[in-house]
Amino acid sequence: MNYIEENIREDYRKLTKLLIEKGMTITTMESCTGGQIASLITDTEGSSSVIKGAFVTYCNEAKIMQGVPAEIINRYSVYSEETAVAMAKACQDKYGADIGIGVTGTMGNVDPANPGSSTPGRVYFAISYGEEVASFYKEINSQESRLMYKLAVAKEVFDELMKIINN
Repeated sequence: MNYIEENIREDYRKLTKLLIEKGMTITTMESCTGGQIASLITDTEGSSSVIKGAFVTYCNEAKIMQGVPAEIINRYSVYSEETAVAMAKACQDKYGADIGIGVTGTMGNVDPANPGSSTPGRVYFAISYGEEVASFYKEINSQESRLMYKLAVAKEVFDELMKIINN
């Protein structure tokens, strides 16, 4: 898939306006995207009425500090569907938001702290909404920059989130 920064930014403007219109709140716990999704949401005026806060939990310890059980990371690895689900639920719970997004994965290189479980381009994310959780696994093609990897993941999250919101 070809990712275009301008289009992704426009998608998030639409998302933020939709959340405002619906009176819904959102939060994120992001690892590999480093807060990019929260940043895209807050690029739109009025976003303070929808985003409750966000966590950038780049290392395992940060995820655990914010409510991801260490047993999940130890059993399934930090790069897993189970960890993404725990991240989404933890941030949703901590902020009392309608929607929680958890993202973990490896971008363009192997993670030296977790070499056995990281595969470049492999990303897991989950969307917790109400009592439901949907989880996803995506392979992101090689991108020209770190920013484009983050935007590519943000686009994948956006596409799945819009399906959930519009159901």
